[in-house]
Amino acid sequence: MKSLSENEIRASFVNCSKGEARRLTLPAGFADTPWSDLDFLGWRDPKAPDRGYVVTWRDDKPVGIALRASTGARKSLLKSSICSVCVTPQSGSGITLLVAPKAGAAGRQGNSVGLYICADLACSLYVRGKKTTVLARRLEESLTPEEQNARTIRNLDGFLDQILAG
Repeated sequence: MKSLSENEIRASFVNCSKGEARRLTLPAGFADTPWSDLDFLGWRDPKAPDRGYVVTWRDDKPVGIALRASTGARKSLLKSSICSVCVTPQSGSGITLLVAPKAGAAGRQGNSVGLYICADLACSLYVRGKKTTVLARRLEESLTPEEQNARTIRNLDGFLDQILAG
């Protein structure tokens, strides 16, 4: 992923107000972000744990989305789930339903879409083996690492398509 400045990140959000984008908390250690290891920048807001943010490149422009964690009951640590973006198996608490308001008028009317994704939004690091889950391993796949990265981007793009469809 190409690196982004704080201002570029804040200006990229498509499903929240400019004021909300100005007030969001950037990830801890933002200055040390390992851009070359990322397919997208994802983080949970340390000041508002029910909020998350994803910024990615689309059509040579950064696109950011604001997310909220589902208010449903927490899943059991004994059960596992698979992330819809990176296909990484996680313990039940490692996958969460994050919901994003749609962009534009539809989002202002309360329309939203959701996705089961790694709770820490570190999909890129799991795919690259830079981070491990509580389950300590990914599924064995016949896809190359590059194909797994491409799948991760395609899966996220599919979710973005739903948000941008407004």
